[in-house]
Amino acid sequence: MTLIGDLIAAGPTRSLEFFPPRTPQAEEQFGAALADLAPLGPSFASVTYGALGSTQSRTREIVIEMNAREPFPTMAHLTCVGHTRGDITRLLDAYAAAGVCNILALGGDPPADGSDPGGDFRHAIELVEVIREHGGGFGVGVAAHPDLHPRSADRASDRRHLAAKLTAADFAVTQFFFRVEAYERMLDELAALGCDRPVVPGVMPIVSVAGLRRMAAMNGTVIPPALAAALERVGDDPAAVADLGVEVATDLCLRLRDAGAPGLHLYTLNRAESVRRIWRNLGT
Repeated sequence: MTLIGDLIAAGPTRSLEFFPPRTPQAEEQFGAALADLAPLGPSFASVTYGALGSTQSRTREIVIEMNAREPFPTMAHLTCVGHTRGDITRLLDAYAAAGVCNILALGGDPPADGSDPGGDFRHAIELVEVIREHGGGFGVGVAAHPDLHPRSADRASDRRHLAAKLTAADFAVTQFFFRVEAYERMLDELAALGCDRPVVPGVMPIVSVAGLRRMAAMNGTVIPPALAAALERVGDDPAAVADLGVEVATDLCLRLRDAGAPGLHLYTLNRAESVRRIWRNLGT
């Protein structure tokens, strides 16, 4: 078993994130992207998990298949909102039996209509505790938000909750962001709270202006004024948007690497071209 925390401790990592496809066309796109990007030799990969477990079975299938087939470990995202302890235990049993030993423990988004999602959990730290108690030898990662969690009451409480959650885990992977100073400030705030676990920055290549704005609004990600102006200039030209996305992501990755980040986690959006270009720009 290869634990991602051990890989991060051994030296800078470079990893990829995919999401489970929902349609036959999306399935083809996912397969093509994975086939194109796997030969790059990522340190590890991860597969996301839909809100309230909406892609639970497909996430599990993909994670188990990739983890068995590829030479790098694949980490399963797992959310707790809307799930019972029994649900989580059964899923962990399935992963352990299949040799999957890395979990990214997430709180998950509650229903948009504000209804009670049910289940036994509300926060990711509760899920981390269940994974630790399971006994399957799992490595555990959690999420971090350099621009603050969108549902945080204030900055101080956000960082206290993050420090507690991260101290119980092995490492964190961030939500996408665009300001290196936000990442560095988060690390300083965690250090002041006595938390020194590694935090791998997540970087998302821009491939759609409308998509970026929608996801940034959902996640509370700050779009700097210079980037907002550049997005206005490229408009809806797909090639120009992709070029800008590669340029911005490459610059961010290089600056994060210079700042001592323990790795780089690229959100592929199940598309290969921009990620391949960024990977090439970063060199070995």
